[in-house]
Amino acid sequence: MDEIIVNRLKDITGPKGWIDTPGDMATYLVDVRNLYQGTAQLILRPENTAQVAAIVKICAEAGVSVVPQGGNTGYCGGATPGIEGDKDNLGGANTVLLCLSRMNTIRDIDPLNYTITVEAGCILADIQQTAADADRLFPLSLAAEGTCQIGGNLSTNAGGTAVLRYGNTRDLVLGVEVVLPDGQIWDGMKRLRKNNTGYDLKHMFMGAEGTLGVITAAVLKLFPLPQEKTTMFVALANPDAAVTLLARLRAASGDGVTTFEYLHRICLDLAIANIPNITDPFDQPYAHYALVELSSGVSDGKVTTLAEDILGEALDAGDIADAVVASSGQQTAQLWKIRESIPEAMNHEGGVIRHDVSVPVSSVPEFLQVATKATAETIDGVRIAPFGHIGDGNIHFNLVQPVGDERDDFLARTHEIETVIHDIATNMSGSFSAEHGIGRLKRGELARYKSDVELDLLTRIKKAIDPDGLMNPGKVL
Repeated sequence: MDEIIVNRLKDITGPKGWIDTPGDMATYLVDVRNLYQGTAQLILRPENTAQVAAIVKICAEAGVSVVPQGGNTGYCGGATPGIEGDKDNLGGANTVLLCLSRMNTIRDIDPLNYTITVEAGCILADIQQTAADADRLFPLSLAAEGTCQIGGNLSTNAGGTAVLRYGNTRDLVLGVEVVLPDGQIWDGMKRLRKNNTGYDLKHMFMGAEGTLGVITAAVLKLFPLPQEKTTMFVALANPDAAVTLLARLRAASGDGVTTFEYLHRICLDLAIANIPNITDPFDQPYAHYALVELSSGVSDGKVTTLAEDILGEALDAGDIADAVVASSGQQTAQLWKIRESIPEAMNHEGGVIRHDVSVPVSSVPEFLQVATKATAETIDGVRIAPFGHIGDGNIHFNLVQPVGDERDDFLARTHEIETVIHDIATNMSGSFSAEHGIGRLKRGELARYKSDVELDLLTRIKKAIDPDGLMNPGKVL
């Protein structure tokens, strides 16, 4: 990159807004799973939208690639630049990494309109807390909520544990502000729930992973803050019983089910073995479990009574074998810790091949049966550890290396087994990527499973908005 261009970019952000020494840049240039190591000449940390626009405009004129980055918690390498000479994912001297962490102002909260207006660098947990302080709920909830930023959540259309009740991230957005690839600012920050005036442009940028522009701010929906919650840990008779129990709870509660998470026994075993202070909620093991949360806007004790009644019916029907209903905030936290500790617990066991698939909720039991059989036949001794958001059909069908195997040998079979699993999900009208996005990791899968018509439309949109291919190159397409 020409030194004059570098200095112009540095001048835009000021002395606190750029990083160019290798040691200080290192943590920005590797993804959270250590799958990708990138290079860039400069990291820029703008503090407002005007600075982002000025940076992108200069880069567009100079032919410099821009890689936007939020909290860098994504699982698919979407926020990591490429390496020098990588024609598919430009990096090195032709790239700046645009970190939005300094843009962390909550611009406005309107409790009566049930909206909050935030900048892209706001930490998700901070948005949740600000909403709660105003007696409102922002329901997006992820394991990384203490470090992930809302701009990244929006650009990847993040999922999480409350999709069943509130929808994906794109369902929680009324308006966005975007810096386009030529440096123009599109102000789409409407706080309206009805605005039927042509193409809904905001949806182009959510899920685009920074390949069409940089989301710099958003108007988000808020909801009434639940006044009562009940959390249950349930031992299921089988996966079919999970779907049946979910339907019972939804019907009886008037769709008051906030969370319905599934986990196989092996997930609990791994958590107990590897994470301190994790204990089995029951006095004997079961094969299948669900972590369930009901919530209500009224504090009258009826949610707990309802939950207990439904669990009693399910027990009589043979759908469940046992259940624990949390009686305190501490017990609720202990039950949630089991679910939240599963990914970390797996990492202690060596190599893990992760799948983020979705199928229709009614097809989840069939998927688990077919995928488990196919995996066991493909890799001898593999430990199959499925868990996830069964309430919205999203299963993390994760595979832990066989005991005694070499990590690298096991991970070398990733593509072989992911093709098997993704074929099964797709043949059930499912998706090979439910909530983690595409990034660099799943570009080949996108090309494999999208129709020619879909791929053509995606490519034409990309060329129309970013004709020079400078916005997060090598990602998604």
